[in-house]
Amino acid sequence: MLEIIQDLPGNIVAVSASGMVTKEDYEKVFIPAIDDKIQKYGKIRILYLLGKEFKDFTSEAMLEDAAVGLRHITAFEKIAVVSDVDWIINAVKMFKFAIPCPVGIFKNEEFSEAKTWISE
Repeated sequence: MLEIIQDLPGNIVAVSASGMVTKEDYEKVFIPAIDDKIQKYGKIRILYLLGKEFKDFTSEAMLEDAAVGLRHITAFEKIAVVSDVDWIINAVKMFKFAIPCPVGIFKNEEFSEAKTWISE
């Protein structure tokens, strides 16, 4: 499940993942939020929180995530990923060289630091 995190500057799309994240979560929550913010601001920032309640992504959700990233890659100014899940952290580290914007990786206990970093 994906839920929008409120109370951040307007050019930031912030989502919290919990339980199993599905393709439908991307289609109903994340993609509309990204498209709306890109239309309003041109360039946007992403904050992705995979908190303690996060379980996993379906394979379709992972494909959707990659497709969204490729479709909008030049629209991203900064991306912050907040997680304690080792494979998520390692995947972000492995692929961040291919992302043409700063990518910050934070532990769940550093969520407030991630919000500050993405907002600067």
